[in-house]
Amino acid sequence: MNAEVAKNYWRVLPDFGWSHILLRIPLAVVFIQQGLSKLPFDPAGGSGFGLGALTWWFVVYGEILAGIGLLAGGVASLYRIRDIPFIAEIGDLLTRFSGIVMCCIATGVIWVVMKPDSLMAVINDSFHLFLWVGGLYFALRGNWAVAASKKQEITHD
Repeated sequence: MNAEVAKNYWRVLPDFGWSHILLRIPLAVVFIQQGLSKLPFDPAGGSGFGLGALTWWFVVYGEILAGIGLLAGGVASLYRIRDIPFIAEIGDLLTRFSGIVMCCIATGVIWVVMKPDSLMAVINDSFHLFLWVGGLYFALRGNWAVAASKKQEITHD
Protein backbone atom coordinates (compact mmCIF):
# COMPACT_ATOMS: atom_id res chain seq x y z
CA MET A 1 0.00 0.00 0.00
CA ASN A 2 1.59 3.27 -0.99
CA ALA A 3 1.72 6.21 1.40
CA GLU A 4 -0.67 8.39 -0.63
CA VAL A 5 -3.46 5.80 -0.53
CA ALA A 6 -2.99 5.29 3.20
CA LYS A 7 -2.98 9.05 3.76
CA ASN A 8 -6.26 9.52 1.85
CA TYR A 9 -7.97 6.38 3.15
CA TRP A 10 -10.80 8.23 4.89
CA ARG A 11 -11.43 10.48 1.88
CA VAL A 12 -11.93 7.59 -0.54
CA LEU A 13 -14.03 5.51 1.83
CA PRO A 14 -17.73 6.00 1.03
CA ASP A 15 -19.77 7.69 3.75
CA PHE A 16 -23.02 6.09 4.79
CA GLY A 17 -24.15 8.42 7.54
CA TRP A 18 -27.60 6.88 7.61
CA SER A 19 -26.40 3.42 8.59
CA HIS A 20 -28.19 3.87 11.93
CA ILE A 21 -31.46 3.49 10.00
CA LEU A 22 -30.60 -0.18 9.39
CA LEU A 23 -30.77 -0.74 13.15
CA ARG A 24 -33.25 1.98 14.10
CA ILE A 25 -36.22 0.82 11.98
CA PRO A 26 -36.30 -2.89 12.92
CA LEU A 27 -35.69 -2.10 16.59
CA ALA A 28 -38.51 0.47 16.61
CA VAL A 29 -40.87 -1.86 14.75
CA VAL A 30 -40.28 -4.67 17.26
CA PHE A 31 -40.94 -2.39 20.24
CA ILE A 32 -44.06 -0.87 18.69
CA GLN A 33 -45.38 -4.31 17.74
CA GLN A 34 -44.73 -5.67 21.23
CA GLY A 35 -46.55 -2.73 22.80
CA LEU A 36 -49.49 -2.89 20.40
CA SER A 37 -49.88 -6.62 21.08
CA LYS A 38 -50.65 -5.72 24.72
CA LEU A 39 -53.52 -3.38 23.81
CA PRO A 40 -56.17 -2.77 24.95
CA PHE A 41 -54.47 -2.14 28.26
CA ASP A 42 -55.48 -4.65 30.90
CA PRO A 43 -53.82 -4.58 34.33
CA ALA A 44 -54.36 -8.33 34.59
CA GLY A 45 -51.85 -8.81 31.76
CA GLY A 46 -49.04 -7.68 34.02
CA SER A 47 -50.19 -9.69 37.01
CA GLY A 48 -49.15 -12.87 35.21
CA PHE A 49 -45.59 -11.57 35.39
CA GLY A 50 -45.95 -10.31 38.95
CA LEU A 51 -46.20 -6.68 37.83
CA GLY A 52 -48.57 -4.12 39.26
CA ALA A 53 -50.97 -2.12 37.09
CA LEU A 54 -48.80 1.02 37.04
CA THR A 55 -45.65 -0.90 36.07
CA TRP A 56 -47.56 -2.77 33.37
CA TRP A 57 -48.93 0.54 32.04
CA PHE A 58 -45.38 1.90 31.75
CA VAL A 59 -44.29 -1.28 29.95
CA VAL A 60 -47.14 -1.21 27.41
CA TYR A 61 -46.99 2.47 26.59
CA GLY A 62 -43.22 2.64 27.05
CA GLU A 63 -42.74 0.06 24.31
CA ILE A 64 -44.98 1.93 21.90
CA LEU A 65 -43.65 5.40 22.66
CA ALA A 66 -39.99 4.31 22.72
CA GLY A 67 -40.41 2.83 19.24
CA ILE A 68 -42.13 5.95 17.95
CA GLY A 69 -39.52 8.13 19.65
CA LEU A 70 -36.70 6.21 18.01
CA LEU A 71 -38.31 6.73 14.58
CA ALA A 72 -39.04 10.41 15.26
CA GLY A 73 -35.45 10.91 16.41
CA GLY A 74 -34.30 9.41 13.14
CA VAL A 75 -36.55 11.73 11.14
CA ALA A 76 -35.04 14.65 13.04
CA SER A 77 -31.64 13.61 11.70
CA LEU A 78 -32.63 13.95 8.04
CA TYR A 79 -30.68 16.51 6.03
CA ARG A 80 -33.14 19.42 5.68
CA ILE A 81 -35.12 18.73 8.84
CA ARG A 82 -32.11 18.80 11.19
CA ASP A 83 -31.34 22.35 10.03
CA ILE A 84 -34.55 23.69 11.60
CA PRO A 85 -33.57 25.38 14.88
CA PHE A 86 -33.39 22.95 17.84
CA ILE A 87 -34.72 19.97 15.83
CA ALA A 88 -31.33 18.22 15.74
CA GLU A 89 -30.93 18.65 19.50
CA ILE A 90 -34.48 17.48 20.26
CA GLY A 91 -34.04 14.51 17.92
CA ASP A 92 -30.83 13.53 19.68
CA LEU A 93 -32.46 13.75 23.11
CA LEU A 94 -35.49 11.79 21.87
CA THR A 95 -33.25 9.07 20.45
CA ARG A 96 -31.23 8.82 23.66
CA PHE A 97 -34.32 8.78 25.91
CA SER A 98 -36.01 6.15 23.74
CA GLY A 99 -32.86 4.03 23.98
CA ILE A 100 -32.87 4.33 27.78
CA VAL A 101 -36.53 3.27 27.92
CA MET A 102 -35.78 0.31 25.65
CA CYS A 103 -32.91 -0.76 27.91
CA CYS A 104 -35.11 -0.52 30.99
CA ILE A 105 -37.91 -2.57 29.45
CA ALA A 106 -35.55 -5.19 28.00
CA THR A 107 -33.76 -5.45 31.35
CA GLY A 108 -37.10 -5.97 33.05
CA VAL A 109 -38.05 -8.70 30.60
CA ILE A 110 -34.71 -10.44 31.06
CA TRP A 111 -34.81 -10.36 34.86
CA VAL A 112 -38.54 -10.64 35.59
CA VAL A 113 -39.77 -12.91 32.81
CA MET A 114 -36.70 -15.00 31.95
CA LYS A 115 -35.27 -15.16 35.49
CA PRO A 116 -31.87 -16.28 34.20
CA ASP A 117 -29.74 -18.45 36.43
CA SER A 118 -26.52 -17.51 34.65
CA LEU A 119 -24.99 -15.07 32.19
CA MET A 120 -25.10 -17.79 29.53
CA ALA A 121 -28.89 -17.93 29.85
CA VAL A 122 -29.01 -14.21 29.01
CA ILE A 123 -26.59 -14.60 26.11
CA ASN A 124 -28.59 -17.51 24.70
CA ASP A 125 -31.74 -15.38 24.59
CA SER A 126 -30.54 -13.52 21.51
CA PHE A 127 -33.87 -11.74 20.87
CA HIS A 128 -34.01 -9.91 24.18
CA LEU A 129 -30.27 -9.39 24.18
CA PHE A 130 -30.59 -7.70 20.76
CA LEU A 131 -33.34 -5.43 22.11
CA TRP A 132 -31.21 -4.50 25.12
CA VAL A 133 -28.02 -3.87 23.13
CA GLY A 134 -29.95 -1.91 20.48
CA GLY A 135 -31.50 0.29 23.14
CA LEU A 136 -28.11 0.75 24.79
CA TYR A 137 -26.55 1.72 21.45
CA PHE A 138 -29.06 4.52 20.88
CA ALA A 139 -28.98 5.62 24.53
CA LEU A 140 -25.22 6.08 24.33
CA ARG A 141 -24.84 7.19 20.72
CA GLY A 142 -27.94 9.27 20.06
CA ASN A 143 -27.95 10.87 16.63
CA TRP A 144 -24.16 10.90 16.47
CA ALA A 145 -23.88 11.59 12.72
CA VAL A 146 -25.90 14.79 13.17
CA ALA A 147 -24.02 15.79 16.31
CA ALA A 148 -20.67 15.29 14.57
CA SER A 149 -21.69 17.37 11.56
CA LYS A 150 -23.07 20.13 13.83
CA LYS A 151 -19.81 20.10 15.80
CA GLN A 152 -17.84 20.51 12.57
CA GLU A 153 -20.05 23.45 11.56
CA ILE A 154 -19.43 25.16 14.91
CA THR A 155 -15.65 24.63 14.83
CA HIS A 156 -15.40 25.93 11.26
CA ASP A 157 -17.29 29.15 12.06
